[in-house]
Amino acid sequence: MIVVGVDGSVTSRAAVEWAAGDAFRMREPLRVVYAVDRAPYQITRFPAGVAPDTLQKAGQKALAEAVALVHERQPTVEVTAETVEGSPAGVLRGLDGSAVEIVVGSRGLGGLSGALLGSVSTHVAGHAHRPVVVVRGERFAPRGEVVVGVDDSHECEAALGYAFEQARLRGARLRALHAWQLPVHAFAPEVSYDLDEIGEARRQAVSDRLAAFREKYPQVDVVEDVRSGRPVEELADASAGADLVVVGSHGRGAVASALLGSVSRGVLHQARCPVAVVRS
Repeated sequence: MIVVGVDGSVTSRAAVEWAAGDAFRMREPLRVVYAVDRAPYQITRFPAGVAPDTLQKAGQKALAEAVALVHERQPTVEVTAETVEGSPAGVLRGLDGSAVEIVVGSRGLGGLSGALLGSVSTHVAGHAHRPVVVVRGERFAPRGEVVVGVDDSHECEAALGYAFEQARLRGARLRALHAWQLPVHAFAPEVSYDLDEIGEARRQAVSDRLAAFREKYPQVDVVEDVRSGRPVEELADASAGADLVVVGSHGRGAVASALLGSVSRGVLHQARCPVAVVRS
C-alpha cells in the first residue's frame, strides 16, 4: 500500500498525482489520508463546536478532490480515503508500518513556496522507516531518468535498491551520481594528490557498488556519473533532467534514526524534481 497525505494545497495535489502513478506502476492500492489536527484550536477564543465542523468539512473536501484526481489520472488504481485524528506528521508516521511508500507535498497550506520545505515533509522524511517521496507543485513532462546518490558507505544500499526498482518500473535510465571532494588538508602546500588517480579510484568504487544491482536489473540502462564537486550541488544540478532523485537518509550520532543527513536535507531543499529519501 502507498500512503499519500493531503491537505488541499497545490503541492498536495501534485503528491496525489505522483502517488497514483507509483501505485499504478507498483500495482499497489493507494490510501489517501487527511489529518484532522485539533491542537491549534484547543484554545478558549474558538467557540466550542465550530472548529471540529470546519476541520471535518475541509478534510472531506480535500479527500473528495484527491480521490477524483486519482480516478481521472489512474482509473484502475484501488483507492481509499479517510480522515485521521492527529497532527499531519504524527498521522503519517503512524501509518509507516503498513506502507511500502509515503508521499507528501513539499509545502502545505499557508507555507512559503519555492526552495523551502514544510515542517511536515521534513519531519516525515527524517523519521519514517519506509521510503518517503517529497513532491513539489511544479508539473513537467517525463524526462526518462532517475538519479541516485552513491557514496562510500553501506547506507546507500537501500537507496540504490529503491532507485533501480523505480528505473525499472518507469523504463527510465538510472544515473548513479557520486560527487567527491578533496579533504581540507589536501590544499596545504606540502600535500600533493594525483587527481586522476583519485578519480579513477572513485569510479572503480562506484562500479563495484553497482555490480550486484546491475546483475539483478539487467534491463536498466545505468550511467555511472563520477564528479568532483559538492554532493548536494551536483545532485541538485542533475535533478533538472530527472523524474526523481533518490538519496539515503544518513542520519548520524545517537539519534541517527530520527535525523536527516546534510546531503539528504540539502537535496530536499534544492532539487528541481521529486526526491525520495530511503532509510538504510
